[in-house]
Amino acid sequence: MPEIELSAGTVAYEDTGGEGPVVVLLHGLLQDASVWRHVVAELRTDHRVVAPTLPYGAHRTPMTQPPTPDLVNELIAEFLDRLDLRDVTLVESDCGRAQTVAARHPERLARLVLISCEAFDNYPPGLPGKMIGLACRVPGGVPLMARVLGWKPLRRLPVGFGALTKRPLPDELVERWLRPLRTDPAIRRDFRHYNTHVRRTELLEAAQGLRRFDRPALVVWATEDLMMPRKHGRMLAELLPRGRLVELRGTRTLIAQDRPQRLASLLRWFVAQG
Repeated sequence: MPEIELSAGTVAYEDTGGEGPVVVLLHGLLQDASVWRHVVAELRTDHRVVAPTLPYGAHRTPMTQPPTPDLVNELIAEFLDRLDLRDVTLVESDCGRAQTVAARHPERLARLVLISCEAFDNYPPGLPGKMIGLACRVPGGVPLMARVLGWKPLRRLPVGFGALTKRPLPDELVERWLRPLRTDPAIRRDFRHYNTHVRRTELLEAAQGLRRFDRPALVVWATEDLMMPRKHGRMLAELLPRGRLVELRGTRTLIAQDRPQRLASLLRWFVAQG
């Protein structure tokens, strides 16, 4: 996997290359680019798909500047600039950073796709988000959380990964995501710093900025999501000037895991609209 040195540290990313339309996929907390692996496999034949691993706790190289949500927003914009990615379809699942990027840095974006993500005042989202925030504020809480999330009998509980999908995540995927947090104190410091520097007004501010985002926007929402209120999907689609909403059954937050083929077909259709 290639890496790029940015102002705040090293970011690894997947890049399929090719001459097709550019689709950039952003993942959520305690995940890496592998969450998109099935979607990438579907799109790579006729799109250039780029998927960075952001400093959300599953990254392998500690950042040189402690990450915060605001810093990650700027990191994403810098990533697009440094790779000279143009007319990008920016896609995000779970976390809400793409909303702020679209509001503040729309110059390289052709389209925006928001998939069952943090929005408005649901930040951090749901019970899992609040539990992560608590673990980051309690001494020893982060390594304890990593051990608990890694214990197979507890993985399907709604306070952990069980809230994110209808079907159990593959064990090897969960192990991959948790290994950096378990084994590297510097990654734990990054994770703790990110989650203790959440600015709770960020996504409310982003929502106001999205009212001026005049490019095509697609909101894809899981009807059975346990973390992201269904009404937020409708609200996002309504405030975006060129927004449209698609709701999907049979999935929770990580639609890229539960229904990757359907999600890939939606993305291909949306990009083809021009």
